[in-house]
Amino acid sequence: MNKIIAVVLAATLLPIAAGASAAETKIGFVNTERVFREAAPAMKAQKKLEKEFAAREQELQKTAKQAKELQTHLEREGVTISESDRRNKERDLANLNRDFQRAQREFREDLNLRRNEELGAVHDRARKTIMEIAEKEKFDLVLEEAVYFSPRIDITDRVLKALADK
Repeated sequence: MNKIIAVVLAATLLPIAAGASAAETKIGFVNTERVFREAAPAMKAQKKLEKEFAAREQELQKTAKQAKELQTHLEREGVTISESDRRNKERDLANLNRDFQRAQREFREDLNLRRNEELGAVHDRARKTIMEIAEKEKFDLVLEEAVYFSPRIDITDRVLKALADK
């Protein structure tokens, strides 16, 4: 919240500090959420992650299916099989569920770690692109977060185009 107040104050006081004879302040806004969703490098990173984790995800789905089939078998045949077979199958099911939950947790952790790495690289590229546009077009201030922004100061499309061109 203090960050937003500081940015608003800076945007408000910048023209006053520059003096009455100074040119109009040029402010831009970049919707970073949209950049992470629509930018070519972000989409490429998402496809890379999907490809990288597809085999593990399929393995998890296979394990979940096995557990469900074993559970269904126990529910259907539980009363007709011997007590020791039922206990063995219940133990197998418990082990399978435990292994599944562990593998699923590791999968999510690894995926989140890799996603953060990839999005960090996209963020760095986007930030450099924003800086290049700001310097080239002589912006005084470019914001990435705002409660409200006018579409006339939104430069997100220019950033997306510049990222696609690289």
